Amino acid sequence: MTGSATSDRDLSEAAKPRRDPSRRPALDLSHRPALDLSHRPARRVIELRRGGRALGGSYLYEGDGLITGWHSHEVHQIEYALHGVVEVETDSAHYLLPPQQAAWIPAGLEHQAVMNPDVKTVAVMFDPALVAAPGDRARILAVSPLIREMMIYALRWQIDRADGDAQSDAFFRTLANLVAEALDHEAPLSLPTSEHPIVAAAMSYTKAHLASVSAEEVSRAVSVSERTLRRLFQDTLGLPWRTYLLHARMLRAMALLAAPGQSVQETASAVGFDSLSSFTRAFAQFSGETPSGYRKRVADE
Repeated sequence: MTGSATSDRDLSEAAKPRRDPSRRPALDLSHRPALDLSHRPARRVIELRRGGRALGGSYLYEGDGLITGWHSHEVHQIEYALHGVVEVETDSAHYLLPPQQAAWIPAGLEHQAVMNPDVKTVAVMFDPALVAAPGDRARILAVSPLIREMMIYALRWQIDRADGDAQSDAFFRTLANLVAEALDHEAPLSLPTSEHPIVAAAMSYTKAHLASVSAEEVSRAVSVSERTLRRLFQDTLGLPWRTYLLHARMLRAMALLAAPGQSVQETASAVGFDSLSSFTRAFAQFSGETPSGYRKRVADE
């Protein structure tokens, strides 16, 4: 691992990260185990400021694949993917952070991040007082060119320095105001999670069989009728199983398209579309751009 922040080293020591890129060539949303809150390990609070008093700061992560383990911070964090794909998981949702998007993680929110091999991210942290209404959940945000450049500029100020100064305090107050405005423009790049055992098992099976899954197969796998399956998804998640399937396919497609050498046709087949035109239409409706346009944009980043 190469990284400029001691906080990443802390997380890696605490979480037993996976370090073999050859065994993990691309981010896979399909094999995440069902959420089990009753047996989860203790979750650390990582004090990124290390006793310092700066209002804001940053760090750069660049290196091998990394699973941080569950933790929280004493500061707000926004993380921007310069290159590669990052996965962020909380107790209530599972988020995909592709290139040119940012993940907002408010102070105190327990989460886990999965850094794909060859990922490069910039994280900026804010004292809680700088953002008046941070919310209580993670969000994926479309980042404006201004915020992107300011986040990169912020790398000159590490989060664990002893104290701030007039220049850096003014800078981070301005950036915090811009980020607060961006919180109103959330990207639909998350999947819900559930503590309901049948729904959790159905979601896990669905993600593991995106290329050919059907409601009949899922209901048989979790030993309920199709009618019960559909009712449980609607009652528990507030959305139909078919919508969950579509979103899981689109997030998986975005992760695949971010990998070098991945074609649009291969991606369409991998996520269950027989027709390239129907995949292109669904992807554009979900993300606002065509699969080829998205692939080119993330490759150029």
